Amino acid sequence: MDILANLSLGFGIALSPYTLMLAVIGCFIGTIVGALPGLGPSNGVAIMIPLTFSLGLDAVAALVLLTSIYYGAMYGGRISSILLNIPGDEPALMTTLDGYPMAKAGRAGDALVISGFASFIGAFLATIGLMVLAPLLSRVAYQFGPAEYFALYLLAFSTLGGISSNNQAKAALASCIGLMIAMIGLDPNSGLPRMTGGNLHLYDGVDFLVAIVGLFAVSEIFFFIESHGKSSAVGIKVDKVTVPWAEIWSTRWTMLRSSALGFFAGVLPGAGASLGSFMTYMMEKSIAGEKGGFGTGVAKGVAAPEAGNNAAAGGALVPMLTLGVPGSGTTAVLLAVLVTLNITPGPMLFTERPEVVWGLIASLLIANFVLLAMNVPMVKIFVKILSVPPALLLPGVTMVSFVGIYSLTGSYFDLLLVVAFGVLGYVLRKLDIPTVPVILGILLGHQMEKQLRDAMVLSDGEWQYLFSSGISTGLIIASILGFLAPIFLRRILTKPQAVSD
Repeated sequence: MDILANLSLGFGIALSPYTLMLAVIGCFIGTIVGALPGLGPSNGVAIMIPLTFSLGLDAVAALVLLTSIYYGAMYGGRISSILLNIPGDEPALMTTLDGYPMAKAGRAGDALVISGFASFIGAFLATIGLMVLAPLLSRVAYQFGPAEYFALYLLAFSTLGGISSNNQAKAALASCIGLMIAMIGLDPNSGLPRMTGGNLHLYDGVDFLVAIVGLFAVSEIFFFIESHGKSSAVGIKVDKVTVPWAEIWSTRWTMLRSSALGFFAGVLPGAGASLGSFMTYMMEKSIAGEKGGFGTGVAKGVAAPEAGNNAAAGGALVPMLTLGVPGSGTTAVLLAVLVTLNITPGPMLFTERPEVVWGLIASLLIANFVLLAMNVPMVKIFVKILSVPPALLLPGVTMVSFVGIYSLTGSYFDLLLVVAFGVLGYVLRKLDIPTVPVILGILLGHQMEKQLRDAMVLSDGEWQYLFSSGISTGLIIASILGFLAPIFLRRILTKPQAVSD
């Protein structure tokens, strides 16, 4: 009954004309961002953050717009995967395995529609899961003290990027870089400057919104310059779009299984949509066996990863809202938005700011239906977006990023920092070092330091206090296992894929 009452509050906010308009705009922009190869949800949300603040949106409006972009980008990633054999983002990689063969066989429209329905099922069920699971998890979080929160942050650092990176040492290095950047500024206890180099602009620390725009958006510009501005074009034309109801019905159990597994992968800090799409595809492939025809262009091979990665996207919001720990790279960016809006994620968020949480959940439920309506009858419009030359698109993205940051901070030094972080992001990506742990370090470094200091004050400097409860001990053990497991898990999971390739 509490959930229904809170959901009623949420729909009262979400169904206002202003909020509905923001949800529709966010869904449209997100689908375009997702369809363009290389941008992905993290970049899409990061690019829109400065514009969001410059427009003066309140907390609910800003979150509705940005999470609609997030969901829309997850939907849109399948378009370039199916038509160009180029994933719009990393989670859409598995969609290319059967989506592109379907398109080559003259069934591009069917592949786009099936994947659109699968995305809807995965995202909708994940939003239901968020609605049910988040309040329960927030009650557990009331038992967290400084030691438990420090262990939780440690778990986030040890797992986030571990699945997406091929090298655990590089993921750890990226986390350390982020934590070092977070230390820049005045020491919270002594008030003495740390790592500022005597620059007064750095006394307040590094604004993580500046870091986000630089690491994601500006670094993409440098990659574009390196590629000599090669244009993109639709590889396979879409002549006719119909709804293959029979094939959609035949994949119903695939969608449901993949949604459940994907949601579970999303709730785990650091796993995210990439693992969700991979696990669901391999699960359905093993269930179907050799006669399933996976890899040749079958409907289940398209439905499984799309339901999985969209469900994981919704699941990643659970730890972000209840514990203040992002479940994916994009939710790390969204967490930065919450902090900037002076909203503290965690168990108290559900009692102190219920309009934020339940307005967001209700808006996501509505956004899923908006995205389904957009991504089936309007799919030809989004296909046209793929023909926009990057030479026109990316300079526009750069302009929006710089104008947004300057309007937000009014500091030329922050513009220089954006460029510096763009260079850093470019170098890290060239070295195959993940950038998400860097963002996480900048974002959570202050809180992690505060919790560690509080724990040491409460225990009079005894480090054993970090293992004083079963929760903190379990989280630290999970951190160690989470750091080491991908090394062995990757070897096990890639063997079947290597054999099938």
